[in-house]
Amino acid sequence: MTETVMPHHIPDLRLKAAPFRTDRSFTSRLSLPESTRHPASTKLGKLILFDAHNHLQRFPDPDAIIAGMKTAGITGCIVNGTSESDWPQVAELAENHPDFVHPAFGLHPWFAHQRSNSWIETLHSYLDRFSHASVGECGLDRWIKQPDLDEQLTVFLPQLTLARERNLPITIHALKAWGPLLETFEKEPPPERGFLLHSFGGSPELVTQLTPLGAHFSFSGYFLHPRKSTVLDAYRTVPSDRLLLETDAPEMLPPAEIISHPLPGEQNHPANLASIATSLASHLQRPREELIDACTQNTKAYFNLS
Repeated sequence: MTETVMPHHIPDLRLKAAPFRTDRSFTSRLSLPESTRHPASTKLGKLILFDAHNHLQRFPDPDAIIAGMKTAGITGCIVNGTSESDWPQVAELAENHPDFVHPAFGLHPWFAHQRSNSWIETLHSYLDRFSHASVGECGLDRWIKQPDLDEQLTVFLPQLTLARERNLPITIHALKAWGPLLETFEKEPPPERGFLLHSFGGSPELVTQLTPLGAHFSFSGYFLHPRKSTVLDAYRTVPSDRLLLETDAPEMLPPAEIISHPLPGEQNHPANLASIATSLASHLQRPREELIDACTQNTKAYFNLS
């Protein structure tokens, strides 16, 4: 069974994640150049793009990033928190951009060991505060050694229960942990509305196993790298009504020829979504307009957005 492939830049992300979330003086020193556009990817006409998963709170100037997204034809996004330390930033973005940013609050497996004693109560309070919020990013990850899987489960299980009891959308990170994830669903079933496997990098066989359980699958541009081409086989088996598009920005940078909005430091601009959609449509041999429209409708339906 093919496991999820680890993005090459993630070890670096683990070192930089805390400053991006907590030290505005650090991020303010980074300069963002004027974005350039890829003509073939930005002529969208009346098509509407929606980014199903990103982390805008990690950018030094999220407002500038959002402006670039809107210019590129993106009408909204799901911004995922990963720990108690960045939930306030996600909330601030949602308050400042209520028609564009749809917040998700979750405790990522990498940060399970950094939780406070009141983390679950705090999570409840954010979900109460934002009526259109979802749960995420949370999940299981066996690529990292610490925190171990047992500790990850200590925080993943309550989040899964919370999403099921409220029937909220939940965005799941699963890396080299498909067996434990399936076992977890036997103990704690996912919400009736299903669940989103973001940046899904599993096999066609896993798509077959997970779809009846309510899985949705979001594609990120990182899998357009030639060395990741086998992952596209899985997306060819994803039902049309379960496919979503995401950037996972500022991570999961697509190949250079796909990048329409370059940023320094190998950061991924979410406005690259149009180029990503165009390339995926070509690989799946689907009309670009049809794929974009279907993915946008799927995202809005899953996250219950008008």
